[in-house]
Amino acid sequence: VQLVESGGGLVQFGGSLRLSCAASGFTFGSYDMSWIRQAPGKGPEWVSGIASGGGTTYYANSVKGRFTISRDNAKNTLSLQMNSLKPDDTAVYYCTRGSATRYYSGSYRGQGTQVTVSS
Repeated sequence: VQLVESGGGLVQFGGSLRLSCAASGFTFGSYDMSWIRQAPGKGPEWVSGIASGGGTTYYANSVKGRFTISRDNAKNTLSLQMNSLKPDDTAVYYCTRGSATRYYSGSYRGQGTQVTVSS
């Protein structure tokens, strides 16, 4: 199992970023997927998830209306469009396999991509 996140960076308050996660080593279209994030000194926070077929999505209240999760099962790719970014969104973002609604400790996840939002 390999998950490789990309697309992070430094952005100003109110800006946008699009994160991607390239999956390999497993049948991507058979698994629910999620994005989580971890800010310095804090535990992992579930952000958004999507069912295996892509038809159902879920969002944490803190990002609802600003973030959009999507997937392309033909390309084994998970994405997270992040708009109206705030400094509180600053964290390392990870894609995870196995649940669309929460993060389970020990779930497969990638190396992460840093998102920094300046005020």
